[in-house]
Amino acid sequence: MSNDNASANNNQNPAAKLWGGRFSEATDAFVERFTASVMFDQRMALEDIQGSLAHAQMLSEVGVLTADEFTQIEGGLKDIAEEIKAGEFPWSVELEDVHMNIESRLTQRIGATGKKLHTGRSRNDQVATDIRLWLRNRIDLIAAELTRLQTGLVDLAEQEADTIMPGFTHLQSAQPVTFGHHLLAWNEMLTRDYERLMDCRKRVNRSPLGAAALAGTSYPINRARTAELLGFDAPTENSLDSVSDRDFAIEFCAFGALLLTHLSRASEELVLWTSSQFNFIDLPDRFCTGSSIMPQKKNPDVPELVRGKTGRMNGHLIALLTLMKSQPLAYNKDNQEDKEPLFDAADTALDCLRAFADMAPALKPKKENMLAAAAKGFSTATDLADYLVRKGVAFRDAHEIVGQSVAFAIEKDCDLADLSLAELQKFSDAIGDDVFEVLTLEGSVAARDHIGGTAPNQVRAACGRARKLIASR
Repeated sequence: MSNDNASANNNQNPAAKLWGGRFSEATDAFVERFTASVMFDQRMALEDIQGSLAHAQMLSEVGVLTADEFTQIEGGLKDIAEEIKAGEFPWSVELEDVHMNIESRLTQRIGATGKKLHTGRSRNDQVATDIRLWLRNRIDLIAAELTRLQTGLVDLAEQEADTIMPGFTHLQSAQPVTFGHHLLAWNEMLTRDYERLMDCRKRVNRSPLGAAALAGTSYPINRARTAELLGFDAPTENSLDSVSDRDFAIEFCAFGALLLTHLSRASEELVLWTSSQFNFIDLPDRFCTGSSIMPQKKNPDVPELVRGKTGRMNGHLIALLTLMKSQPLAYNKDNQEDKEPLFDAADTALDCLRAFADMAPALKPKKENMLAAAAKGFSTATDLADYLVRKGVAFRDAHEIVGQSVAFAIEKDCDLADLSLAELQKFSDAIGDDVFEVLTLEGSVAARDHIGGTAPNQVRAACGRARKLIASR
């Protein structure tokens, strides 16, 4: 801004502000821009109108507004909502925030009656209400995407209940599992995320409207009525806490940080599995990009980007925790800084879930490669130890016998299943010709036949339970 423009701004009549009666000079031009929030809080415009409609209706019902005044306010606010939806609303930085912009526009449209809308409330309880309404809407969208992703995962897991792949610990081949079982592990993480999100929603869904600036209001308001009109479960209990609480925003970001942590784990596995070194999965082209210099490249950009956004989400959580640290009661201007991290956290969670919900059902396992990888690394060694225990060998002795057998197989450059019966019996005479039944990959996964196990029939049963749980939402 030029000095001339800044001087002009500084010479404005302070009374032009909706709060300017007490001031003798205009706000400094830089300070006006620095303290304004309308650039980002206009995202809550429709929620602001929703809250104002409920407040006006309540004021009419208790006799603070006449029926005619309410009709004027209602019509004006609905017209403004249409302006906003059409992208025709004249947003002004000079009016600071979404609340003052809408109130000023209402007064322009319907005259002095518009000035009565703010009776019995403050911007402090107004913004606290708006942000809860906005977040509640986003939570519902996120919950729907979580459900869509989980449905896709469960469907794919059921299809791949018999597809054998290596299970890993320390990224080393450990025991064979099925691809369906692995997908259900992702689903378990997301089930916990869904539970956390719904638990967070309970605390979001309380109405601070009517707490006013910090102490409540002397007008005969009905807070239970505005809570009911806005779909809240109940009003908040304490006016001081009502206007200054941002726990719900922190809690949502904590949900988001855990959600993205889980998605980043799945993303990392997809990145590994699509590499030529693993070659377990075909990721459709629409979820990948190429290289500007290497024409052979097919980069798994979607999972890589989801993995990267985890740091962004964690940053928002830390930002909000730090924002609220040591704040005295009640409302402070610091709290204006809550919106941008929260808005981006909700956008990031929703976008990452949409990407995964589209991508997960399209994953195509390369079954032959998975099976071949599971056959390497002595992944049935534990099955041999369990076999020996069933033959009466103490587990620690069985562990030693199998370790010796593995060392011998390494020398011969073959798997345990490739050793002859005579060779295996060198290490224990408890080994019989039925040993090869447990050394097969199919026998290994089938043996884990209990709730939570990787046996194909258990995977199918788990899919049924997961599908029933999803349907109950």
